[in-house]
Amino acid sequence: MITVSNVAVQFGKRVLYNDVNLKFTNGNIYGIIGANGAGKSTFLKVISGELDPTKGSVTLGPGERLSVLSQDHFKFDSHTVLDTVLMGHTVLWDIMKEREVLYAKENFTDEDGIRAAELEGWNAESDAAILLSGLGIKEDKHALMMGDLSGKEKVRVMLAQALFGNPDNLLLDEPTNDLDMDTVTWLEEYLSNFEHTVLVVSHDRHFLDSVCTHTVDIDFGKVNLFAGNYSFWYESSQLALRQQQNQKAKAEEKKKELEEFIRRFSANVAKSKQTTSRKKMLEKLNVDEIKPSSRKYPGIIFSMDREPGNQILEVSGLKAVTEDGVVLFDDVNFNVEKGDKIVFLSRDPRAMTALFEIINGHRKAQAGHFNWGVTITTAYLPLDNTDYFNSDLNLVDWLSQYGEGNEVVMKGFLGRMLFSGEEVLKKVNVLSGGEKMRCMIARMQLRNANCLILDTPTNHLDLESIQAFNNNLKIYKGNVLFASHDHEFIETVANRIIELTPNGIIDKMMEYDEYITSDHIKEMRARMYGSK
Repeated sequence: MITVSNVAVQFGKRVLYNDVNLKFTNGNIYGIIGANGAGKSTFLKVISGELDPTKGSVTLGPGERLSVLSQDHFKFDSHTVLDTVLMGHTVLWDIMKEREVLYAKENFTDEDGIRAAELEGWNAESDAAILLSGLGIKEDKHALMMGDLSGKEKVRVMLAQALFGNPDNLLLDEPTNDLDMDTVTWLEEYLSNFEHTVLVVSHDRHFLDSVCTHTVDIDFGKVNLFAGNYSFWYESSQLALRQQQNQKAKAEEKKKELEEFIRRFSANVAKSKQTTSRKKMLEKLNVDEIKPSSRKYPGIIFSMDREPGNQILEVSGLKAVTEDGVVLFDDVNFNVEKGDKIVFLSRDPRAMTALFEIINGHRKAQAGHFNWGVTITTAYLPLDNTDYFNSDLNLVDWLSQYGEGNEVVMKGFLGRMLFSGEEVLKKVNVLSGGEKMRCMIARMQLRNANCLILDTPTNHLDLESIQAFNNNLKIYKGNVLFASHDHEFIETVANRIIELTPNGIIDKMMEYDEYITSDHIKEMRARMYGSK
């Protein structure tokens, strides 16, 4: 249990939040949401004790242990993988070190024997090894030094460290970053059956929906707690906002509408794969807790100047190889049909970037060719946008390079992407990652293209921008070719899946959830990648 009492956090004149009073209780998982810069990670740092609040206090239940997902991936480079996980439980680690010292003594006394027996605890090494294996770190790596692991492997070890020893309270900041879909699924299952207190910050809506019983919303300097997962918070707060704007409806009618919404939502959740956390969530949903959203969502609206013809894109025999000789994909053949919204997958994310760069004319293929239809206009959102912002132009002048219209028109597009007032006169070379992405999306909207090519479009975006982007792509009438690690984005936008491998492609018209759980697809993938 974690109790937050009268907490305020202020940096200089900037107040992040004031008078925060919340209790996080056993058996619940709290998803912390808020716009970029709202103070989500700061809130976790205050709870962990890494950062002192300006005023107020944070207390744990008596004798309880708190575990935090470490963001420092170099701190344990001189330790083995297994020891790094064991060090997550500091009390146990100290006991193990004391036991080792005792057993190493040359004159082992009776008293030493009694003390050593007292220190014999549960089988810590075995539990740590099981966690590592579940997170995709195979046994042959457990004795390696952390410094010898890749960045993605380190992320998994740090996650095992946080989970180790069944902590009473667990703080996770972006735990799904750099995890593949199998490991995210494992983590969802693990947390859904976790019986203690968890606070998690994540931009992954599917993950938040799968594990959370409550939502903590940081907005306009306030920290509010709601029952329900992210989707419940989003849909119910939007409904309450529409009700607030409808002055004519009576209070009784509004309450009935909210009750009906809860009933429908609960029925849908009950139909989905039931987990312990989802069952807990359903018990707590309450009309009185539903409040109108004060969130601002960007206006992402893609429109087409012309309807696409019958020929969209024809790809034949494409091959891409890295400079050091790694085959990213080979023998890639497909036709894009009218209405296709295709997600491209690969075990190596460089494969999707290579394909998009080739079909946009920015990179040469090692073999094969492609042909766009004469009626097709494209708008491309690249993975790396650095080169677009190497200038000291302000936002209005920068955007004016990419479309027709006067300053008022450009300010209108920037306003839709939540740049207002003096912000539009900022120099583009000082923008944050999220601000650059919003500029790139505004640039795409100016093109009125009938085919969008999106390389990992949710990178650097906050939940509001991701939700707005997602909502518009679902109703966009043109073609979409994209790569993403956002489960919800893929599941709700894509109607076709193409997986790029070194030995050809897997091309399926099916839902993403079905694709990733199909045994037949798993066998095909193993064959295509040449793995056992």
